Amino acid sequence: MKAVVDYDREFFDEFAGELEKTAGTSPQKIKVDPENVEQGLAKLVLTLVELIRRLMEKQALRRVERGALTEEEIEKVGLTLMRLEEKLEELKQVFGLEGEELNIDLGPLGNLM
Repeated sequence: MKAVVDYDREFFDEFAGELEKTAGTSPQKIKVDPENVEQGLAKLVLTLVELIRRLMEKQALRRVERGALTEEEIEKVGLTLMRLEEKLEELKQVFGLEGEELNIDLGPLGNLM
């Protein structure tokens, strides 16, 4: 079964433009602690997954608003996003992370959450 993905080009162009604005800004310092490597890596990965999940959610909402999805597709997307959010919550508990710890400053874009 081959999945067909309908990308909203305008959305990604807008997102790419905002990322380009941050190119000249100084990144935040990363605190490296050999004792907490696993938790630090988990925090980084979960932050990235949360960012991608939010982008997918926005893209899905845009497609729903445009009427580009059938009722069945809307149901599948909603269920998928809900399960992903539940799994993220489970993983945050496993690694002892709070939701706010995944919040990163994206410069001109503001905070992730």
